[in-house]
Amino acid sequence: MEKRHTEMKHLKPGSFVLIDEVPCKVDVVQLSKSGKHGAAKARVTAVGLFDNNKRIIVGPGDQRIDVPIIEKKSMQVVAISTNNVQLMDLESYEMSEVPMPEEFKDQLTEGEEVLVWRFGKNVMIKGKKN
Repeated sequence: MEKRHTEMKHLKPGSFVLIDEVPCKVDVVQLSKSGKHGAAKARVTAVGLFDNNKRIIVGPGDQRIDVPIIEKKSMQVVAISTNNVQLMDLESYEMSEVPMPEEFKDQLTEGEEVLVWRFGKNVMIKGKKN
């Protein structure tokens, strides 16, 4: 799992962040003004990429936070079951089983290539390869 560091005040909506070691997409970043006795505070609201759970983190604006490096690659559909899709990495031949996204139900066929996002053991289908 590759990651880099940035300060909370530099996060933007649409960027990625690790909250509790879960990759999330930032929805809202609220920055308060620095006061007489302290630094500015940042409140980041994000949604998990792989589980869609809402997460909130609050801290000083200059606090360093991890940003995941999401690996984007092509994988081949090996098998399709009712709720899951079995995928094979075309470079390492590693197998992964992921839940079938609603938007691709009845659209995927075996042997077809799909675009996936991967972070650690988490894999999600993002699109069909043309």
